[in-house]
Amino acid sequence: MRRYETIFIINPDVGEEVREKILDRVKENIEQFKGVLLEPEDWGSRKLAYEIRKKTRGHYYRFDYCGNGDMVDEIERNFRIDDNVLKFLTIVLDKDADPEAIQSEMAQTAAAAEAEAAETAEAAPAGETEVTPADAAEPTQEEEA
Repeated sequence: MRRYETIFIINPDVGEEVREKILDRVKENIEQFKGVLLEPEDWGSRKLAYEIRKKTRGHYYRFDYCGNGDMVDEIERNFRIDDNVLKFLTIVLDKDADPEAIQSEMAQTAAAAEAEAAETAEAAPAGETEVTPADAAEPTQEEEA
């Protein structure tokens, strides 16, 4: 099973309901072809680098998933048909990916990041030291030399 990343841009003028319909169609295609959606991301509305179909902004999405080539063909076919999808790009991240291993690795990374954030939040108030103007005026070893 291969691991893919698809980034696509949706017309920002359409409503939330239309965007959800497009996202649901992509998720249905992944499920239909027995793929695994690893990490969907909503990057939000951003300014485009250049004008696309007379639009200067677009709503960006990134999907990280595992599956086969037929699934990618179907997703891209649907993007070509839908006028609300301004641009899309799919790349292969890994030719021989194990979805379960990737999901467990992502869970461990997220847990480690949460633990680090909690540890930093606890340490910050306790580790604060006040610098008085007298301390700041004392020359350091580098300044003396």
